[in-house]
Amino acid sequence: MAATVTLEPAGRCRWDEPVRIVVRGLAPAQPVTLRASLRDEKGALFRAHARYCADAAGLLDLERAPALGGSFAGLEPMGLFWALEPEKPLLRLVKRDVQTPFAVELEVLDGHEPEAQRLLGRAVHERDFLAPGVRREPVRAGRVRGTLFLPPGSKPFPGILDLFGSSGGLCEYRASLLAGHGFAVLALAYFRFEDLPEHLNDVCLEYFEEAVDFMLQHPKVKGPGVGLLGFSKGGDLCLSMASFLKGITATVVINACVANTIAPLRYKDMIIPELSYDLKKHTITESGFLNFVDIWDNPLEKTNHQSLIPLEKAQGPFLFIVSMDDHNWKSEVYARIASEQLQAHGKDRPQIIYYPGSGHCIDPPYFPLCRASVHAVLGQPVFYGGEPKAHSKAQADAWQQIQTFFHKHLNGKKSVRPSKL
Repeated sequence: MAATVTLEPAGRCRWDEPVRIVVRGLAPAQPVTLRASLRDEKGALFRAHARYCADAAGLLDLERAPALGGSFAGLEPMGLFWALEPEKPLLRLVKRDVQTPFAVELEVLDGHEPEAQRLLGRAVHERDFLAPGVRREPVRAGRVRGTLFLPPGSKPFPGILDLFGSSGGLCEYRASLLAGHGFAVLALAYFRFEDLPEHLNDVCLEYFEEAVDFMLQHPKVKGPGVGLLGFSKGGDLCLSMASFLKGITATVVINACVANTIAPLRYKDMIIPELSYDLKKHTITESGFLNFVDIWDNPLEKTNHQSLIPLEKAQGPFLFIVSMDDHNWKSEVYARIASEQLQAHGKDRPQIIYYPGSGHCIDPPYFPLCRASVHAVLGQPVFYGGEPKAHSKAQADAWQQIQTFFHKHLNGKKSVRPSKL
């Protein structure tokens, strides 16, 4: 092979860490195609490619050379990662086992696709989810089921509970990465996992109260309160936790509704009904995907007032991450309602960050956009929206904003070291 592919930093690095890709040993102005591929734990293949030209010295540096086309175009140093697409449609790239890395294969081919055939250089790059020294501890305490991730060191760390959405199960990849930035994070399952309820109808707020108590009593968790991080259905659960439970210091929600959704939520002698919806209002996209953005009723209507979460009862601040192209529900509208609701009760308005062109599923950086996938419960393809490039930039910025918010409100830091993102 005539070319050498190098990455900086060299060796294995974290999934949320950017790398610099450089190809050496090419001819001056040589046209080449770069390809990236990885297989997830189930063997599903994800691929991306882009066309480039080497400089006058035969060097190709992706931090300086714009892509001339392919899966993306323009100056995108990490484009080969965020532009990965599944070989089989409707698959979403997630990390199921954070104890093993993803292996990304990078190839350099002579010429521009589709004519490019001769392999010039190759490298395998491992990207993991556990920073050095981060401990992973399964949690089976009372009713609480999840996994706790602890940074290295003897001191206590600010604690966060991390909740995902209506597919259920246990997702650890966000919590594991966040622990690498100095937080003790509990990835919390709440249904469809082990001996937990199979359906959301059987989930009660006392379960989450027990999880908060577990964190506050843990010797490695710095009190007096904890933070909450929730996505989609996990987001409105976090808003309910912040409103009704003690010990919550700060709350971040990603594309969440300001009302309780999907199933009633019980707490002691109280029941918060779910926001009403009409499945007949769904539409079908040109690609045949279900679009649910219009099925939900207005939470401000009188018939839905009881489903509206009383955010004014919360003690800590809120951060709303909002995708402007979210087709799961109207996240922008819900964030505005939350702001008006808090101000009407004399409370500080929440911090709201809007991301144009991003879809519903905002993950840590470099996870490719999932515009549509087969929903784990419905068994049908659901449209989530978003454009790959804009979505990638949203994920990178949101990841930094989340860390800054939690460091400020849980750790007393006014600012944190700027991210290389």
